[in-house]
Amino acid sequence: MLKALIKAMRPRQWTKNGFVFFGLIFDKQLFRLEPFLRTLEGFFLFCLISSAVYLFNDIADVEADRNHPKKKFRPIASGKLPIPVAVTVALLLIVVALPLGYLLSPVFALILGLYLVTNLLYSRWLKHVSILDVLIVSSGFVFRVGAGVALITVERFSPWLYMITILFSLYIGLGKRRAEMDLLAEGASAHRKVFEGYTIPLLDQYITIVSGMTIVAYSLYTFSAPNLPANHTMMLTIPFVVYGIFRYLQLIQSGHAAGSPDEVALKDRPLQITVLLWGLAVIAIFYLS
Repeated sequence: MLKALIKAMRPRQWTKNGFVFFGLIFDKQLFRLEPFLRTLEGFFLFCLISSAVYLFNDIADVEADRNHPKKKFRPIASGKLPIPVAVTVALLLIVVALPLGYLLSPVFALILGLYLVTNLLYSRWLKHVSILDVLIVSSGFVFRVGAGVALITVERFSPWLYMITILFSLYIGLGKRRAEMDLLAEGASAHRKVFEGYTIPLLDQYITIVSGMTIVAYSLYTFSAPNLPANHTMMLTIPFVVYGIFRYLQLIQSGHAAGSPDEVALKDRPLQITVLLWGLAVIAIFYLS
């Protein structure tokens, strides 16, 4: 049961909580010990809250997951993790994370609470409303960035990064919806009501719009943010972003991205290399130039 519980908490998806470090990295405070430790603590607390959300989400979706070709193997849907145990653990995670978050920063705790409430509403109702469902998922990434900013004394963090986060997470969310519809084919709406509001051609149009806006927004950020080098070397990171967006779209279209985005990233070597090179380039430009 312990193994099933850990799997249901989805530690692989904790990679999403890495967005908490955006404030630290892009405000040039990565190598300052106190802000780094505070952000690291915030990261772990966000992992606890997100795991509670995953447990509640799987409980709400248990019947639909049992009819899904892949999700039926999830611990709760398969019966390996009893629902009462999942509820108890989820409540314990919340009871631990929120008070500790308040000790770190009241604003951080508030963002944790908003993230929790938003996702509980999503699990119960909002995930069944097309368009709004991907917007709510996107808001989770913005909450993560905002939480990271709340943990440090911000000096010159650019608001452009909030816009980029919104657009990029929308792109990922829409891509996941398209991959799911492609996997489930004509039976998609039978598995999830929200698919009644989507078609693959419509999602392709959304993805085209959002991916283009993401590239433009990131490009504008690279030469307009106030804390970037005056020689505009940050523009050298644009090709990595363009390739990453194109690569994920290629995986979606070829049927290799049916899982969650983090699972896709953990399996696809070109994406891993792209993210690594982008991260190294950003750190070099911010901290060595």
